Amino acid sequence: MQTQVLPVNEESIKLAADLLRRGDLVALPTETVYGIAADARNGEAVKKIFLAKGRPQDNPLIVHICGMEMLHGLVSEVPERAYRLAKAFWPGPLTMVMPRGPEVSDVTCAGLDTVGIRMPSHPVVQAVIRASGVAFAAPSANLSGRPSPTNAADTLADMDGRLPLILDGGDSDVGVESTVVSVSGEHPVLLRPGYVTKEQMEEVLGEEVLVSHAILEKLRPGETARSPGMKYKHYAPKAQVTILKGDFEKYKAYLQEHAAPGVFAMCFDGEGKDLPVPAIEYGTNGDGASQAHHLFTALRECDKQGAQVVYARCPLSNGVSMAVYNRLLRAAAFRVEEL
Repeated sequence: MQTQVLPVNEESIKLAADLLRRGDLVALPTETVYGIAADARNGEAVKKIFLAKGRPQDNPLIVHICGMEMLHGLVSEVPERAYRLAKAFWPGPLTMVMPRGPEVSDVTCAGLDTVGIRMPSHPVVQAVIRASGVAFAAPSANLSGRPSPTNAADTLADMDGRLPLILDGGDSDVGVESTVVSVSGEHPVLLRPGYVTKEQMEEVLGEEVLVSHAILEKLRPGETARSPGMKYKHYAPKAQVTILKGDFEKYKAYLQEHAAPGVFAMCFDGEGKDLPVPAIEYGTNGDGASQAHHLFTALRECDKQGAQVVYARCPLSNGVSMAVYNRLLRAAAFRVEEL
């Protein structure tokens, strides 16, 4: 299969819409990361996503819409919490897990009785949904387990020959996947952190948002992934990543002890010049939004530069930084050292 990479215009959006209606795949930009889209109601189309990514089919996908009217048939119930969060954060990088409706494919939901829905703010996604009339399932456009792509070039690096079309809409603004929150049940539960924070949702809802243990820990034996991004190892470069917790002086001293060919640092802006090994910087110290924007590009850069071992500076674990720490934990397969 030949993969076309096309700039976004009326013609390429029409082509994307035609492919989706025919049950094919399209990779396209969202405000979070690039995604691979297929008609969420068409199980055979959605199976192509898993094949393209090499992704296990027990990992549910998120359904993307461009208006509240599209919820009909995709969910069986819209809880009151969902209306309040939608008013505050849609369109935007928030996915809400709700009771599944009759029209969404079993393949999309990985057999669960719930479905994650989001209304992205990126104009390209909105244009493709409107042109196609298709609510589409769309995970990140990377090979399974690899860092998510935030531009068309990195999408092509993973997906060349695996799907017919990539729409090039420039760099994604946010840089990490959407926040996922379950809005059914007695309490809302944060399943995956993202740009919309626990604190922001609590302010809108006027109640505590519980945090799934699987955000900062491994899934327990036999436990089901209720959201994408809950697997043990994910977002990982080929290099072995370890997170180092401690201040910059301790981090620098650790690297001096462990400096060797193939050892790289992943640090914050401005720190690389003071380190004894090659360094890749991934945003401003203490600024979760800046780190989120650069994280996956930095992880991919580790591979491009031939890193074999990467020691990453540890971000904070609240606000948007919780999303960064969550992704780094999985990239490191939960290898963390206290300095």
